[in-house]
Amino acid sequence: MCASGEGAGVSNKASGDEQGNGNAGGAGEVRASSGRKLDLDHWQARLDELIAEHHVPGASLAILIDGTVHELASGILHRGTGVAATTDSVFQMGSIAKIYTATLVMRLSESGRIDLDAPVTDILPEFSVADPEATGQITVRRLLSHTGGLTCDFNHDSGRGDDCLAKYVEAARNVALDCPPGSAISYSSVGYNVLGRIIEVVTGKVWDEALRELLLAPLGLTRTMTLPEEALRFRAAMGHLGAPGRQPDPAPEWDMMPRSAGPYGRVIAAAGDLARFARMHLTGGVSEDGTRILAQETVESMQRQVIECPDKWTVSSDGWGLGWTLYDWNGVRGYGHDGASIGQYSYLRVVPSAGVAVALLTNGGGAREVYTALYRELLGELAGVTVPDPFAPAVPAPAVDWAPLVGTYRREGVVITVTERDGAGCALYEFVDGMEGLSDPLLIDLLPVTETAFAGTGVGAAFSTDYTPVVFSTLPDGTRCVYIGMRCGPKVA
Repeated sequence: MCASGEGAGVSNKASGDEQGNGNAGGAGEVRASSGRKLDLDHWQARLDELIAEHHVPGASLAILIDGTVHELASGILHRGTGVAATTDSVFQMGSIAKIYTATLVMRLSESGRIDLDAPVTDILPEFSVADPEATGQITVRRLLSHTGGLTCDFNHDSGRGDDCLAKYVEAARNVALDCPPGSAISYSSVGYNVLGRIIEVVTGKVWDEALRELLLAPLGLTRTMTLPEEALRFRAAMGHLGAPGRQPDPAPEWDMMPRSAGPYGRVIAAAGDLARFARMHLTGGVSEDGTRILAQETVESMQRQVIECPDKWTVSSDGWGLGWTLYDWNGVRGYGHDGASIGQYSYLRVVPSAGVAVALLTNGGGAREVYTALYRELLGELAGVTVPDPFAPAVPAPAVDWAPLVGTYRREGVVITVTERDGAGCALYEFVDGMEGLSDPLLIDLLPVTETAFAGTGVGAAFSTDYTPVVFSTLPDGTRCVYIGMRCGPKVA
């Protein structure tokens, strides 16, 4: 391996290291209490091979099996400095932060401080959306399951102060809904910021402090944080960007998100800490030292499906619970979440029937390809899971009736215009409102997967470097809608 960190880079591994100290050393083969073998040398070599093949600068992998966390790392944290990735390195985990916020909300609900089925306005009287009638229909439970109708891409920098979430919620007043509350799923970062503000009002603490005191500290997660300055105490990964199939370059910024993004998008952690967080959910709400964080029935309720997802490909989701993305792998059920920030991509999958969780944190390149190959092999061997084939156009292509699909769709920040010519469809994806100028318009060819699901080309989205799912559906009131990135865009013309 190259000391400079090129290619697979420097690998460090720790076998059953509950502290995740990142000390290098041989791993060998370990046997779980169930008798299952875990060949850590094999998985280290496989991680090294995959990140080299797919131009991922660095990655950290944690495998939880029968209560023990095993940690591996490979590559480098920054191609400009060559600093090696180790098992104690921290990565931005993007939207995986939503699971931490959801868990904290559920803990406060258990104590009677939050009523999941009460309108948000009972706690935040200042909260409102563009439709006054809909405002009263938005509950905490609906925000947790992305069924509140709130949009995702409302960008607003409310500053670095402790009042940033209060200011964000105030600025989001009267933002248009993606869909009526309770009618459909629409992935919503705005909704999770509202949940973050609810946590603040109920606890009297800023979200960051409440998370540390009520969740991170009781779980002993010493390599998990929320603020960039806290990450400076650790070996922190730099995101990388670039064209597919080539070595990416360091991103122009380490983090583009404002402080108010915390509840939906900024928890920074080592992979081992993410696996330990998952272990609490696997053990029915109990931490490693026996501290009860959540009641068993609360943990189970979070994993119970609230709504089915029309888009089953963007994050491989079959449905959504209270915070968790839910999966059904040919009868084997699981849960987890994906996340992305600027040039950093993270994946968590949990298989409760096997007592297995796998956390992968990466810093650029073909991260999705590494995840797909690695999880297919790991979950297959350790949990008997058959992961679906990668998302791609159907061969032969199904016949498509374009007439009901053609038109203009709109949600906050985005206008999508679908057209058809000579039997082929395409979508023009434009940023408007507060998102205007974020990117040039994107022209997406729509290649049929089913009669209503299409593999979109030319987007280069974080979750799919080959094809982006474009999925058409219908709301209960008969309105057509299109999902791109799990966001619901109703048809307006």
